[in-house]
Amino acid sequence: MSFNIGQLIVTGITGLATATSVAYFTIQSDSSQFTTNFLQTEKLNSNLVSLAPKHQLKSSYLTPNSSNLVSQNFSPVVITPPTSGCKISMAIVDDPEPPLNVRSSPEVREGNKVAQLNNNTFVSVADEKYGWLRITEPVIGWVAKNRTRSTCARVDKTITFSPESDTAIVRGEMIGTGSHSYRVRMLQGQTMTIKNSGDVFPAIISPDGQLMAREPNIEGNENKWTHTMPISGVYTLEFDSNFRGFEYEFLVEIK
Repeated sequence: MSFNIGQLIVTGITGLATATSVAYFTIQSDSSQFTTNFLQTEKLNSNLVSLAPKHQLKSSYLTPNSSNLVSQNFSPVVITPPTSGCKISMAIVDDPEPPLNVRSSPEVREGNKVAQLNNNTFVSVADEKYGWLRITEPVIGWVAKNRTRSTCARVDKTITFSPESDTAIVRGEMIGTGSHSYRVRMLQGQTMTIKNSGDVFPAIISPDGQLMAREPNIEGNENKWTHTMPISGVYTLEFDSNFRGFEYEFLVEIK
């Protein structure tokens, strides 16, 4: 078969058009697939960002105005002792309608009042029953517990730091005799700093029972103590009361 020049030109143009169309649709197909993949990836990233905790997000997912970039200062956790469900050795009269009635039995009835006590009076507690305290000093009888203020005679609590900070504030009160202990697990070589702002400084006891510090034997600044831990283990920060008690507050920092 032979072709003339006109037929060859038409055939060439037709072939070029066909090739151009194939290339165009191929590019369009690739572009569409790329767009779909890109949108799917962005959606996946968005889901990951929304599900993950903020402190675990990579900086590439956060904007410069993100809250955890604006504020890098974290408040220390506050540790307080329990005030119920424990043995009470002493209480302080704190009646909103003083004076507080002392009764011969743990109930409100006519004729069983034996005495009255003013606010801020210390009372020795021998027993607790149905919301009443049996007291032995300064008089013998029963008083309503909710008209007094009291604390647990013995506390043994572990200090648990927040994920953002190795700093805690311990704040409490001891009313009457007893012992309040706070425990901190540390590694050898770590540094503990105690900054005291309460009435007394805690005794600091090492895991092997050695007394590391006790007020008034704090060298230098009596309100601050810093020491590198000689061994790994649980260190105890302890308060003891032999009489009417006190308030305490200190900051503990681990580095």
